[in-house]
Amino acid sequence: MTTCRSDMEKISVPAFTEENGFSTTEQRSRHMSKIRGKDTKPEIAFRKALHSKGVRYRTYAKNVPGKPDLSSAKRKFAIFIDGEFWHGYDWEVQRDKIKSNREYWVPKIERNMQRDRQVNAQLDALGIKVFRFWSKEIKKDLDGCLQQVLDYLSEEKR
Repeated sequence: MTTCRSDMEKISVPAFTEENGFSTTEQRSRHMSKIRGKDTKPEIAFRKALHSKGVRYRTYAKNVPGKPDLSSAKRKFAIFIDGEFWHGYDWEVQRDKIKSNREYWVPKIERNMQRDRQVNAQLDALGIKVFRFWSKEIKKDLDGCLQQVLDYLSEEKR
């Protein structure tokens, strides 16, 4: 996740209003309202797999920076399962593919990427191991992603 802007300078995202020149169709509005921010299918699949291995965790813990999808204060890990569009997967290529409302979406996604880096740094400073998986990684290779967390937990016990 790279961008040319400094992580110190907060990226400004314009408000998504008609007054600012942003408009949306009723159909797109309905579509966007159905996009989940929590409890997505990849998250649920990962949670079930992790739980079946005997690992206990909290979901969306408000006292942990970034409110990770899964976390454990005791075992010092935080897991984020990021959607490709929202968190800038392959951003250098995907940025050019955004055709409508670019003035909103480009800074919005770049700000999300910046926030992700800041949260990673905060958690790292607290001694918390951060795992970030793309939702498509979970769909494609759930066992591989799960094994990364299990390997960390087994090392942590030593």
